[in-house]
Amino acid sequence: MKRIFIWFFLMPGFLFGQNKNVSLLDHWSDSSLVSNTSQVRYSGCFAFNYQDREYGVIGSTEGTHVFEITDDNQLRFVDSIKGRYVSSQAITREFAHYGNYLYAIGDEGNASLQIIDLTALPNELSIAADIQDERVGRAHNIYIDSVRKLMYLCLVTPIINGAESTLIPLRVFSLETPLYPQLLYSGFDDLTEVHDLEVRDEIAILSCGFQGIRVYDFSDPLSPIYINNLEFYQEQGYNHQGSLSADGKTYVFADETPGTKIKRCAVSENYTIQVQQLFGVENEPYDQTAHNIEVYGNLAYVAYYNKGLRIYDLRTNPPKEIGSYDTHTDLPGNSFSMWGAWGINARLSNERVLVSDRISGLYLFEFDHSLFDLVIQPNEPLVYPNPLSKGEQITLRLPSDLASPLQIRLLNEKGAIIKEIVNFDQSYAQLTMPFSSGTYVLELYHMGLGTETKCGSQKLIIK
Repeated sequence: MKRIFIWFFLMPGFLFGQNKNVSLLDHWSDSSLVSNTSQVRYSGCFAFNYQDREYGVIGSTEGTHVFEITDDNQLRFVDSIKGRYVSSQAITREFAHYGNYLYAIGDEGNASLQIIDLTALPNELSIAADIQDERVGRAHNIYIDSVRKLMYLCLVTPIINGAESTLIPLRVFSLETPLYPQLLYSGFDDLTEVHDLEVRDEIAILSCGFQGIRVYDFSDPLSPIYINNLEFYQEQGYNHQGSLSADGKTYVFADETPGTKIKRCAVSENYTIQVQQLFGVENEPYDQTAHNIEVYGNLAYVAYYNKGLRIYDLRTNPPKEIGSYDTHTDLPGNSFSMWGAWGINARLSNERVLVSDRISGLYLFEFDHSLFDLVIQPNEPLVYPNPLSKGEQITLRLPSDLASPLQIRLLNEKGAIIKEIVNFDQSYAQLTMPFSSGTYVLELYHMGLGTETKCGSQKLIIK
């Protein structure tokens, strides 16, 4: 986002913003949804493609809400499906997509597996099946392997004729018949729980709470084979969730324990997982908690509870924050580290990111990850391309991706200012250069309280 400003006096609040390199495109919330004094109304979010359209989903205390993510960057509300269990205590819903259906689970009360028919999109939704029996009732998390037609459910509590059965850490179902999932596997006897999992090419990395991480081969879903584990590690807490890089060599996970850092791990060919770096928010007055993570390219996108969305460059040691948007500023529960950003999806088209906040709802953001895939955080101002041709666009990256208000001036060979902008909430700027061939100078000034301090300059050549 590029803006041209006339100079004005800056208030202190502009100096230390909560947002960096992330632009808000749209936001949805509904204060009429049932809640208690905590104002928590929302839980997981999800995104999927159906018939060449992109959709976003968020769970609430009352059910499932689906939106079309339009080409003009809007969350167009489509429809809601009421959950079997509606309550201020219904604070966990998660989703997965397969074929013509959206699968929705809940983990409180008299919940069920709802299979939502998508065939009437983009106009409406309907329930195709609502399953509560010996197979499933409550469940905490869901993952669907569409290629192998398998559905994984974590922390399953079957509910039979209204009576709760024994908690089962993990169940695997066949979706050969999508409206009637067939149970293939229940386990594991030596695990208290499987809170979440990442499945890649038949290999599942299980997040197992206080028992750490387990890795299994599900080539035969009737009889998974143990491969490896990570039972003890630095700053260990409640092992919550993780995400594997596309090349399978990096795994990033978080413990849902206040004050513990995120872990960046190396993954070997035999799935030995070794913690290499710890990272996360720093210098906070109270302990913070990371919740859900998605690794995309060289970046880790984190729903960081009451610190909102945080984005880290995994190529630096330790990974450095390059993007942020605080969804939780000035909301209730700022002193409680587990209210705020809950769900994350960074794989939308057109550089868009979907985030759910437990109190403030569903967010659609833009983050131009391509800018940060090019170069690791520079230690001095970086301009590229340079030299360039008349009419080309340059990108300016600031040292260590600082995002304090910045005055950028372009001077010609005579020292005259020919272009001037003020950059807020970004550690980069993109400028089109419609100027004649010659040598120019970019001067950078930090701004604050009516003063400006020169912090760097770069020679620029237009061919």
